[in-house]
Amino acid sequence: MRLRPYKSCDAKRIISWIRDEEVFHKWGGDHFGLYPISAETVDNKYLKDNGDCKEEDNFYPWIAFTDEDGVIGHFIMRYIHGDNKVLRFGWVIVDDSIRGKGYGTSMLRTGLNYAFNILGVQTVTIGVFEHNDIAHSCYKKVGFVDKEIVPHERENIIEMAITKEEFI
Repeated sequence: MRLRPYKSCDAKRIISWIRDEEVFHKWGGDHFGLYPISAETVDNKYLKDNGDCKEEDNFYPWIAFTDEDGVIGHFIMRYIHGDNKVLRFGWVIVDDSIRGKGYGTSMLRTGLNYAFNILGVQTVTIGVFEHNDIAHSCYKKVGFVDKEIVPHERENIIEMAITKEEFI
């Protein structure tokens, strides 16, 4: 498993994994407007809306790939409130045609390794909708721990975190 920065050509692949409105909302649809989503919408969000954010060097979209299967997943990293010791993972998605092979877990572990050992952060956070059991289980496998439940208009969000010391 390796990571590389997102490129515009990845947008079509990402939206191909968002097959219905439920997946769209679990993935992060609230930030992207209405379903169905277009590749142009994703690309604009990543390269224009967030690329020109007020905090420089704050938004990192990643693509996960393997030599055997090619591009298999995607997620973003961003610093929280200008604190370069706390990083947030989000918009996590794995190609649904190859789920169940441990790719989501491997992708997030690779991301955590990068966050802790290259970026030098102390804590990584992530949120998951309360009824997204598959993602919640994956995040716990990686080492994230439930911290609090935050009310949200669609459904509650379980806020999770992992520290550098907890990462194995």
